[in-house]
Amino acid sequence: MPQRHPTSDFFVCDIFDASPKDDLASMEHPIFSLATRPDRRVLAYDHNGSQIEIVPSVKGRATIHDKDILIYCISQLMAAVNAGRTIGRTLTLRAHDLLVATNRDTSGDGYTRLRDAFERLAGTRITTNLVTGGLEVTSGFGLIEGWEIVRRSRGGRMVSVTVTLSDWLYRAVVSKSVLTLSRDYFRLRKPLERRIYELARKHCGRQRTWQVSVAVLHKKSGSASPVRVFRAALRRMIVENHLPDYALEEIAGDKITVMRRDTVIDMALPALDPDTLEAARARAPGFDIYALQAEWFAWWQQSGQAPLRSSAKAFLGWLDKRVERDARA
Repeated sequence: MPQRHPTSDFFVCDIFDASPKDDLASMEHPIFSLATRPDRRVLAYDHNGSQIEIVPSVKGRATIHDKDILIYCISQLMAAVNAGRTIGRTLTLRAHDLLVATNRDTSGDGYTRLRDAFERLAGTRITTNLVTGGLEVTSGFGLIEGWEIVRRSRGGRMVSVTVTLSDWLYRAVVSKSVLTLSRDYFRLRKPLERRIYELARKHCGRQRTWQVSVAVLHKKSGSASPVRVFRAALRRMIVENHLPDYALEEIAGDKITVMRRDTVIDMALPALDPDTLEAARARAPGFDIYALQAEWFAWWQQSGQAPLRSSAKAFLGWLDKRVERDARA
């Protein structure tokens, strides 16, 4: 999509240094619908010990474009945390700022679509055992707990919106289980492009490449299309080649390679092989291993990037202490 507000600060609320942030759990799992029409299917998803059931309201499941609201809220909360401010689950925001920040139309139709998005977010119910903030909780909840719109009595335009996030999403913020997105994410028009970018950002991250089979990528994406249609969409995406930060390549064995676009990559990041990640899953059942991997990377960098004889042993040793600390808490 075009950049609708090229001269505006990315966020024009009282926190100016907010960058777009997304929570790791919803990046990993297909919670949001990729459909352009109301999606009223009940989705059951099971992957690596994580079970999710998503039940939509009569207005349909929350879409990947509705998720913009959550990204905006998470970004504001993380900026407040980094600035040393007190935060809570309820945010009061200017509707215009939200629309500008997420590259949306600020016309009357834009405000109407924003209200529809709030209704789908509140109506979509999730039952899950996902781990956020070091806790595994099986529970049911909405993506947002509540919302409120304040309008001017004469003009009818929204003045402010109040959003109360679910405790599940709020714990992700408090535990900093989030990743920064490219600002061009909001310019991606097709739902599948957004979902593939999320998965690339989550799994490839700052590594040079990430390989995944088309079948696994299809499952992770949450696409309702047959695999052959999904594969054709990936091939179009490869040709168009406009995902932010990442490029895709089809390779033998019905696999996709995701590659970082930039030529300067921090090669100091220690690599972890698949066997190490499987060992980590066995030691920390129910945890999001990729979130733990990102947390360890951040800890290793902040502690001075000490040389590692074995990345695997260092990560697993750190993981054992991390799990033990959570057990004592």
